[in-house]
Amino acid sequence: MISPAPLKKLLVCTDESPDSQGAIAVALDLARMAQCKLYLLQVLPFVPLYELQSPDLLPPPTINLEMQAAQEAAVRSRLEPWRAKAAELGVDLEPCLRSSTSAFEGIREEAEELKPDWIIMGRHGLTGLARLLMGSVTARVIGHSRVNVLVVPEGATLEIKRLLVASDDSPFSTAAWEEALSITQRMGSHLLGISVAATDGELSGARGVVQKLEAEAKRRGVALETAVPRGQPDQAIIHWARTKQVNLIILGSHGRTGLRKLLMGSVVERVIGQAPCPVLVVKKKIG
Repeated sequence: MISPAPLKKLLVCTDESPDSQGAIAVALDLARMAQCKLYLLQVLPFVPLYELQSPDLLPPPTINLEMQAAQEAAVRSRLEPWRAKAAELGVDLEPCLRSSTSAFEGIREEAEELKPDWIIMGRHGLTGLARLLMGSVTARVIGHSRVNVLVVPEGATLEIKRLLVASDDSPFSTAAWEEALSITQRMGSHLLGISVAATDGELSGARGVVQKLEAEAKRRGVALETAVPRGQPDQAIIHWARTKQVNLIILGSHGRTGLRKLLMGSVVERVIGQAPCPVLVVKKKIG
């Protein structure tokens, strides 16, 4: 089967919530299509003693190794059945457990070592917007990861039939556009490209962006539907995704942003919080 991208390794994260269970299901489908290795990660957070009290007044922090070992054994026993389920689908899945100071740090550390092509995570809640704006694990991974992140709403499936890519002609959205073209060419998907004009004054620029997309799509032999909606970018993207019954939204991320920007809320975060389908956040390659 043709894969949606030349993927070799995928990292899917679980905390055993319904949200992450859905992300695992999507990751299994994607790994089966791409015929690539899938790593299933659960982070076991711990809080060092010195974070709770003054280290000047205490001896070096100690860890109850027996309790930690028991917790790790319990997590591994819950992760291991996924290996057999994956094998039934022809997927090579490796369960991973990492102890770290937080879920985010554990995911970051694992990703640094594995260097996966995509990280796959579930979206918490019905919209996830409030949680994202407060700096959830998903938002932090998106902000600081060097690799693409696929965010899956609870209950969503991954079909690659109708794609939407939004562009503002920045290097970040250009990376998303290239990824969208690659997926479309490999999967024969229907591709919708939009550039949102927040004001009348931005209409000309947005039309110019769309014209560039059309010219590049024609050069590569890709059929492209385009639109230049007017309004708030996140609302316009969600509107068109629902109207066109899009299966996957593809957006660019503005690099390794700081947590402060994440807390303020970006278009990417707002789209993720409201999207009816998975959202692929594409990171601009450095170097």
